[in-house]
Amino acid sequence: MASASLLKSSPVIDKSDFVKGQTSLRFGPASSARCIPNVSGSSLVVKSSYADELVKTAKTIASPGRGILAMDESNATCGKRLASIGLENTEANRQAYRTLLVSVPGLGEYISGAILFEETLYQSTVDGRKIVDVLIEQNIVPGIKVDKGLVPLTGSNNESWCQGLDGLASRSAAYYQQGARFAKWRTVVSIPNGPSALAMKEAAWGLARYAAISQDNGLVPIVEPEILLDGEHGIDRTFEVAQKVWAEVFFYLAENNVMFEGILLKPSMVTPGAECKDKATPQQVADYTLKLLHRRIPPAVPGIMFLSGGQSEVEATLNLNAMNQAPNPWHVSFSYARALQNTCLKTWGGRPENVTAAQEVLLIRAKANSLAQLGKYTGEGESEEAKKGMFVKGYVY
Repeated sequence: MASASLLKSSPVIDKSDFVKGQTSLRFGPASSARCIPNVSGSSLVVKSSYADELVKTAKTIASPGRGILAMDESNATCGKRLASIGLENTEANRQAYRTLLVSVPGLGEYISGAILFEETLYQSTVDGRKIVDVLIEQNIVPGIKVDKGLVPLTGSNNESWCQGLDGLASRSAAYYQQGARFAKWRTVVSIPNGPSALAMKEAAWGLARYAAISQDNGLVPIVEPEILLDGEHGIDRTFEVAQKVWAEVFFYLAENNVMFEGILLKPSMVTPGAECKDKATPQQVADYTLKLLHRRIPPAVPGIMFLSGGQSEVEATLNLNAMNQAPNPWHVSFSYARALQNTCLKTWGGRPENVTAAQEVLLIRAKANSLAQLGKYTGEGESEEAKKGMFVKGYVY
């Protein structure tokens, strides 16, 4: 368990920072300016009324022993999860499940942020409390998924691009007013399909524009170009592609004057393709992934919050733990969805009498990843369910 001293010493946003009910959408702290060098060598002075708040929010989420609960499944994806336990995809059932997740007693000890779908940001729990308020009471920062999903990228090798930039500024301002303090935008890169230079450039540019718009409206952007697990390629090929992707991403982040101290990253771990015959140990995954981070990620970035991408619950935790066996320039942590929720969902099964047991399972999973963030996870006592892989070929969110 994370020590009390570690948790208490972490920078935490006070509940009063989450201002709601204001008539103006602009109620961040006083303006501050930061100089960001552009590629030509000159300095651009970037003014943002939210600069200090963005840094504070990012540091709060990247606090010792804590990570992110990704519960931002779209209604369609949430429906797939509910169908797996025999429940109909209704708003009432989605509300019941999300209530279960956010109301776990003590969850804020291990979880610093929760990514929500738009429905959830405006939703109340089954007993009538605003979900945003429930999170804030647990010292969990509410976040919001802002992308509009993947669509085919014309002119590419059967690849995708992420839509959602149109109207993003006004949506982000409204999300901030509702209590969100960070955002998430997911795009993907497919190794079996190339990846083409066009797809990598489109992914990087879209992420950079989203990040700049988010910061301008008070939201810390999570930058997430997911390199999909699909494929038979080895770990060296993943490393090669990841280097190219992150070089593109940070080039365009700089071009768009994004403040690195006020972002978080959500990368894939460097692993072999899911169908590769040569499996990697946690130490190999850690070695390749940390080498990538050191080559590509500036130390100004506060937190690297890894996605699990279809790994089993235990595998994702073991790999994270291996990356935290020595100090890192960044907070190396987790932003898991299925790797936190899978056993919890199955334990619940849609039955009210199972809520407490399901919440206990989620807390155990969150604590395991908290220990992994501190480099203290052992893997002892894990259930067989937690060891089952969750990769689905061609999985669509």
